[in-house]
Amino acid sequence: MQTKPEPAVVGDDLIEMSELEVHYELRGGTLSRLLGVGAGTVKAVDGVNVTLRRGEVLGVVGESGSGKTTLGRALLGLAKSTRGTITYRKPRAGGEHPEQVVSKMSARELRELRTDLQMVFQDPHAALNPSMSIETAVGHPLKIHGIASGEELRKRVAAALERVGLSPAEQFMRKYPSDLSGGQKQRAVIARAIILDPEVLVADEPVSMLDASVRAKILQLMLDLKADLGLTYVYITHDLATAKFFCDRIAIMYLGRIVEIGPTDEIFADPKHPYTKALLKAIPEPDPHKVVPRDLPRGEIPDAASPPLGCSFHPRCPEAVAECGWESRDLRNLLEEHWTRQDPSVYESEQGLVGDLGVLDKPQKRVTIGKGADSARVRQLLDRARAENPSEPLWRGVDEVRETEDGVEVVFHKGYDPLLRPSGGVEVACVLYPEPVTPEPARPEDDRHGS
Repeated sequence: MQTKPEPAVVGDDLIEMSELEVHYELRGGTLSRLLGVGAGTVKAVDGVNVTLRRGEVLGVVGESGSGKTTLGRALLGLAKSTRGTITYRKPRAGGEHPEQVVSKMSARELRELRTDLQMVFQDPHAALNPSMSIETAVGHPLKIHGIASGEELRKRVAAALERVGLSPAEQFMRKYPSDLSGGQKQRAVIARAIILDPEVLVADEPVSMLDASVRAKILQLMLDLKADLGLTYVYITHDLATAKFFCDRIAIMYLGRIVEIGPTDEIFADPKHPYTKALLKAIPEPDPHKVVPRDLPRGEIPDAASPPLGCSFHPRCPEAVAECGWESRDLRNLLEEHWTRQDPSVYESEQGLVGDLGVLDKPQKRVTIGKGADSARVRQLLDRARAENPSEPLWRGVDEVRETEDGVEVVFHKGYDPLLRPSGGVEVACVLYPEPVTPEPARPEDDRHGS
């Protein structure tokens, strides 16, 4: 891959997202809908604050399900925001930058916004209509907005195709998407995005579905277009390796929230958040003879409809401490993991002592398991599980385990939902930064789960 170019000169604030939320209501079964009972809410974007500056490339990085694509779609008004604002400061002649609140625009206003903000989608094969010629597909935005028609439209399409490297343009204009390779299709998609002379391009995984041999070429094309046209990019990706090459700043997303944001060089040189460290360790090492430690996070991304209390990453975090937000569901995971290491007879005996683990599914900071008559044996079971793996982070968050007349009560330490705070040259949402740990306000829904 080519060497990353020198960072461009970054200008004034262009787009500001403030407390942005995009939530989706889940639909339950027929009975739930008849009774008017909701099935929960997926918090795809959950309180994001970030500012995009004119002329920069902001990378939004995270695993699948982290909310990065929804964030990009919300910027263009393709995903309706539930709360918060997206403010676009459109440049005007004379140096004025009047504010436009994207999150409150009507459908007509959003349509006009498309001339300033455009998107490059992940799948170039699906982004182009197979029944449209390349000329028709690339020129369609000009026709929709009434900007050009006839010979003028044809000239502008040819110029856009030439600019993205589909040359000679006459040869490609008559072709259909099925006649092009994956890289050529993505170039056509980019041509369609820039033909309206936009200010901002939201690029959603623009190279993830392309062969490795053409990825660097497409990224270099996008950098050349940025220099030639003065573009500002939001680059959405799960691949930190390409983000290092392409981005000026990187925002790391996890379960709908930004957990770390800062200059690319600093993120790579000194990552703060444990999730950022895990993503960096997952980058493939091209040297087959070099052994790289892969201390990847355990488990899977939690359910966005019911995120963990406190820090959402704490169930998977190797550096978690008492204040991270441990709760009843973490205890269930620990018991189930313990039982995977036991003989079936031991599992049946211990499971009978504990009873139905469903009581642990409701997020709680204080929970009772087992029955009073078996409390001593249940306590011994927990002691055995702890002895098996004394370094298990969950135990750092347990304040008390005591036998009662109803069973064994487990009390978890009060956790915090960390906000983004300055640490060095970045901002990080982690109770470990800055030290010592300072109390953070809990999310409103945390209070409903008990203390």
